[in-house]
Formats: sequence, C-alpha cells, structure tokens
Amino acid sequence: MAIEQHKDVENGDNQGLEDLQEPLVKLEKKVVRCEDSESDESVESSCSIAMVLLSTFVAVCGSFEFGSCVGYSAPTQSAIREDLNLSLAEYSMFGSILTIGAMLGAITSGRIADFIGRKGAMRLSAMFCIAGWLAVYFSNGAACLDMGRFFTGYGIGVLSYVVPIFIAEIAPKHLRGGLTTLNQLMIVTGASVAFLIGTIVTWRTLALTGLVPCIVLFVGLFLIPESPRWLAKVGREKEFHLALQKLRGKDADVSREAAEIQVYIQTLHSLPKARMVDLFQSKYIRSIIIGVGLMVFQQFGGINGISFYVSETFASAGLSSGKTGTIAYACVQVPITLVGAILMDKSGRRPLIMVSATGTFLGCFLAGSSFFLKAHNMFPESVPLMAVAGVLIFIASFSIGMGAVPWVIMSEIFPIDIKGAAGSLVVLVNWLGAWAVSYTFNFLMNWSNSGTFFIYSGFSVLTILFVAKLVPETKGKTLEEIQACINPDSRGLPILK
Repeated sequence: MAIEQHKDVENGDNQGLEDLQEPLVKLEKKVVRCEDSESDESVESSCSIAMVLLSTFVAVCGSFEFGSCVGYSAPTQSAIREDLNLSLAEYSMFGSILTIGAMLGAITSGRIADFIGRKGAMRLSAMFCIAGWLAVYFSNGAACLDMGRFFTGYGIGVLSYVVPIFIAEIAPKHLRGGLTTLNQLMIVTGASVAFLIGTIVTWRTLALTGLVPCIVLFVGLFLIPESPRWLAKVGREKEFHLALQKLRGKDADVSREAAEIQVYIQTLHSLPKARMVDLFQSKYIRSIIIGVGLMVFQQFGGINGISFYVSETFASAGLSSGKTGTIAYACVQVPITLVGAILMDKSGRRPLIMVSATGTFLGCFLAGSSFFLKAHNMFPESVPLMAVAGVLIFIASFSIGMGAVPWVIMSEIFPIDIKGAAGSLVVLVNWLGAWAVSYTFNFLMNWSNSGTFFIYSGFSVLTILFVAKLVPETKGKTLEEIQACINPDSRGLPILK
C-alpha cells in the first residue's frame, strides 16, 4: 500500500511476542495476574484495553479513507466527465491511476513502516491523501485530477499494509483477530458511505468529505503510542517500555512481555539483513507462499470486477434498475463484515475463510447459472432474481471472511526480520490482482457472462483446497507460536508450545 533512520530497521517490522503479557491489578497487597494462557482469557479481558481500542480507532480511520478513495469514482463518473469535458478514456485513466499509485505505495510500504515507524507511515499516508483530495477538488482538467487520484492511491497503498500490521502489533492475543478485521470493516464502510453520499452531493464536495478521515487520522496519531515492537526493534528502550505500559494499562505488569519481546528482538538482530531475494529462502518460503497465495485467491475470486461493475452486471441479467441492486449490495457489505469481525476470534481463521470461500463459490455459480439460462432462453423470469441472489450471496460470503482474513493472516505469519520486504511483496501482489481483475472483467463479460462467473467460482474451490492444505490456524497463538507452527526449524527463534 521518511527520514529518521534507526539501525537495521528495514530488516522488518518488530512484530514480537505480542501476547505473553502478565498484567497485574494491585489491591492493597494482593495482585491479580492476567495470564496469557487460553484458559485465562476471561481474566485477561478485564485488563485495561482502553488505549488499544483508541489506537485501533485512529488506525482504522486510514481504512475508512481507503474505502472512501475506492468508492469515490462510482457515483461521480457522469458529473466529472460533464464538468471537465473528459473523454471516456480520460476518465478511465482517472479511475485506474488510483491502482497504479497504490501499487507504488505497496512496493514502498514495508520499508517506510520500518524506517519511520508505523505512526510515521500512517502520518505520511494521510498527508498524501490530503494533498490528493485537494488536487481533485481544485482540478480544472485531467492532469490535476489524475495527479490527485495518484496521490490518494499512493496513500492508501501504504495504509493497506501498515494499518493491519500496527493493529496486530499492539493488540492482545484474544482481541487481535477481531480488531484487525476492523480494517476490512472500515474499508467497506468507507466505500459504501462514499457511494451513498456521492448520490446527493457534487463530486467536488464528495472530495472534501474524503479529507475528514485523513484529518482525524493525522491528529489522532499524536494521541496514541507507537508500536512497542517497532520501538524495541530500533533500540528505543525507554519509549518501548512507556508504549507497552500505555497499551496494557498503568496497573499492568508488563515485565514478562517486555522481556520476551527483547529476547526475540535480540535474536533477530543477530540475523542478516533481509532483502527481497531472501524471501525465497527455504526457511521463509512457506510464509511467502501462504501470504501471496491468499492474496491471489482473494483477488482472482472476482471481488473487484464484480464490485466495480455491479450495476452493469445486474442490468445485463435483466434487472430493471441496476441502482437498486447496487444499493442492496452496499447495504449487505457492512453488517456481514461486522459479523465476520465478531467471528474472527471465535471460530478461527481457517474455518472462517473456508466457509467464506464456499459461499463465494455458490454465489458465483448461481450468478453464472443465471446468465447461462438467459443465453439459452430458459426460465427468463427467474434469471434476474438468480443473478441478484448470486451476487449478494457472493458479497456476503466474501465480506464475512475472504475480505478480512487474508489481511489478518498476513499480519501474523511473517517473521519480524522479513516482515517489511514480505509485507510489501504481498500488498503489491494484492494490488496487481485488483488491477488485473478490474481491467479484464468487462472483456471477460463480453466473451461470456456465465463463463466469467464460472471462472471465479473455480478460484473459490482452489481457495478451499489451498487453505486446507497450507494455511495454519493462528487463533489464540502468539506471533512467535505461529512462526514455530509454520517453520519449526526457524533458526534461533524461540519456539513456544
């Protein structure tokens, strides 16, 4: 999805021993320890998480901004083309250049987050997005419009990586999955809000609304601590302890968690600096395959093609009003994504993503069948209903798992010494997939409406097989336990059972 340099920060994020915390609440001379074991989660929940929640709220303003950028072009196309006298090709450039900016942001996101910290990366992204929205607002032609769109694309490209990483690094184990899922929830909320507001305000006013989450993010970053793991990684010991204490509560005993993080970081400092080519070493390759594979299957299941052109899809199926189906599509996304956030740490990552992929298969297969029936003039009265049902089943299923779970797993599976480079690679793959699917969707639909959806349903089947075979369950595990599960022979890293 930078200027202060600290040691070998570009080695990777300092996602260290996240959950081995030992808060204690002192009452007179008695203490209550909040242990890190699975059986003590109810006790752990009573520990202070106010700063964690505030930090998460600030971070997911970046996710809302992501959604606002993605959703901006859908309701504004005709108005912008009319006001600025743009050709279809010029407007297509305006829409697609967001993805180009995001790809560049993805390439640099990991290094930036390692170089100036998680907060620094989010602050830089907010500045790019603010500059982009102002350029869009004041634009009088295609050049300024495209520059603004490119800037916002670069900003959200960085945010797409750093937001879930930051949340995963600050959150307790029992909340990590649900809080990280808020990233996807706020993305779809931002997109839905942009679409709905765009139907009642001008395109310039809609650009100004995009400034709101940027400003909240920029200001809010002054109120929250930096990721303790990044601070430990760059050797800022005093700030590391202060940040960890703020996140765990003033009465919490963070000595055990701090010691575990420092041991882990010291071990990692002894490892050589990670380069992109190092990602393909045998000790890292399974993590890379999991991260890249999940992003490929997330995108090639068709989400961006279907969502970008949902109105045209409904119209092609014979629905009288594509706009009605689109509003229903937007309304389904947010509540179902919220359900997914709740289920994330209850059902586990693997079951949720497999159920989600099963649903996207059924949705695409149903939509493809509707177009097949239409092409053969069979049951014409049922075709629009089947198409709408198929697309809504698809988006509901995607929102409950496939949308968020790959990002959660991405934030958990990479060793800290390669997290920067690996994160950039995975986010780049995601954006490349998004561009490929959105660009080819109309060509595929011209070739065969039913065939397009059947192809996407095939990718959903492959997703189920991929997850069943390669993806580990990360629910309830510390980040170090996850590493031990993926690669038990990780050199020098503590293996916790």
